[in-house]
Amino acid sequence: MDRNAYFKLDISDTKTILQIIPPEEGGKKLELKEVTEYLDIKGFNKYKLKELNDAVTVPTQQVRQIYVGDGRAIYESEQMEVTVSGDKMLAFCRFHAPSNNGALMTEKEILGDLQSRSITNGIDMDAIHKFLSDRQYCVDYVFAKGTPPLNGEDAWIEYFFNTNHNLRPKKNEDGSVDYRDLNTISRVEAGQMLAKLHPVVLGKAGIDVYGGPVQGRQEKNLKLDFSNNITLSEDKTEIYSNVTGHASLVNGKVFVADVYDVPADVDNATGNIVYDGNVTIKGNVKTGFSVTAKGDIIVEGVVEAAFLSAGGQIIVKRGINGRSKGRVEAKGNIISKFIENAIVVSGGFIETGCILHSQVSAEADIRVSGKKGFVSGGLIRAGNVVEAQTMGSAMGTVTQIEVGAPPAVKVRYDELNEQAAKVKENMDKMRPILVNFNEKLKKKEKVTPERVQHVQAVAQSFKKEQEKLAELQLEMKKLHEKIQMSNNAKIKIKGTIYPGVSITISDVNMNIKSERSCTRYVKDHGEIVARPL
Repeated sequence: MDRNAYFKLDISDTKTILQIIPPEEGGKKLELKEVTEYLDIKGFNKYKLKELNDAVTVPTQQVRQIYVGDGRAIYESEQMEVTVSGDKMLAFCRFHAPSNNGALMTEKEILGDLQSRSITNGIDMDAIHKFLSDRQYCVDYVFAKGTPPLNGEDAWIEYFFNTNHNLRPKKNEDGSVDYRDLNTISRVEAGQMLAKLHPVVLGKAGIDVYGGPVQGRQEKNLKLDFSNNITLSEDKTEIYSNVTGHASLVNGKVFVADVYDVPADVDNATGNIVYDGNVTIKGNVKTGFSVTAKGDIIVEGVVEAAFLSAGGQIIVKRGINGRSKGRVEAKGNIISKFIENAIVVSGGFIETGCILHSQVSAEADIRVSGKKGFVSGGLIRAGNVVEAQTMGSAMGTVTQIEVGAPPAVKVRYDELNEQAAKVKENMDKMRPILVNFNEKLKKKEKVTPERVQHVQAVAQSFKKEQEKLAELQLEMKKLHEKIQMSNNAKIKIKGTIYPGVSITISDVNMNIKSERSCTRYVKDHGEIVARPL
């Protein structure tokens, strides 16, 4: 059985000897500090520190005996030291052996000693009896344990609609999207429960070894936060939709926007549509018409050369054929069966089956999935990833793929470039006038007052253009730094990428010279590199 090393005094009329008993079967060695503190308290200080240190620290199986003081007629009883943990939840008791002829502590004395220190709660009688039946010294016993607090449960809210704004549409086994059964929009019916608040379950305070209260973790309370078109139950734990519409969760607040249903096409019969909520169109959006909604737009049919703008998501179940005139833009995600000859702009991700001769941009990802999953012709921009089965075509169709910064940043950077070029062009037109005038002044040629006035006006315009150019260049520099920092973007081709495709990652370009398959392109050490998927 493991037993720690310990010490005891052997007191006679002529001298006092400290006996150091070695540990048994893996027990712990003594600490010199514990021995010296005990001796100093008892008044035995005539020992040699080096001799005592050697006796304590040098391993041996023999009992060491150290002279520590003169003899006396009073013997030392067994002694208990008490230490309470910082959180007041545990009382540690450590015993020192009595000297020869010294008295042993009784159960009553141990309990009285604890009580004198105000330790009254959680006394462990089994631990005390264990010590009394098998006394071990220089060992920590736990004689009192506080009652820990019982933590309660935080309040939580259960939602009965999709709260994930980044939820991707469900895929078929072949990787294509089932555009007839999308799960990204949460349609709710009037009277439907939207959310249920599960209230706080209160905990119970604990008690420390002194009998004082110990507070548990403070439970987190919540309340249902919601906007219009929603009713709160009497007990304030449930909310219900007042209308048939689309539900969404924005920063912890539940919104329900009612739905404007168009039973057929958007055409001459309906005119253009502007609506504060969501719009569902059962047919097509015909050429030349527009649909603007603050919420989501769902089109069961095709969007032709029309204009769509949504504050939420746009879903076009049969695809977009813009005929080089159509524009579809959403602050949220855009999901469409196909995109052809159109401008499509998303503040989230874009999911589609193919992109043909279009300008398509997304703040997050553009994923072209399905059996064909091709991108051919046009300009494709994404903040993070562009992924497709095929990019370009065997005919060498010119296709630009750009990733690495939010498209809005690149668009703004291009706009600034164009503005800066125009400013420089204006300055180039004015510069010869100023140079010619200065040469005339140097030659002391006569200049009419009208000419002086004209040149002064040109000089003022030139200065304004200089200031404007400096502002443009400063903004361009900041945007260029943002573009350069986008190093985690990538382009992924599951099938084939063809010559005629140019790719840009951040600020680095590459023209594809030969066919490659199952490849991803990333930026590494300032260059675009191709790696296998």
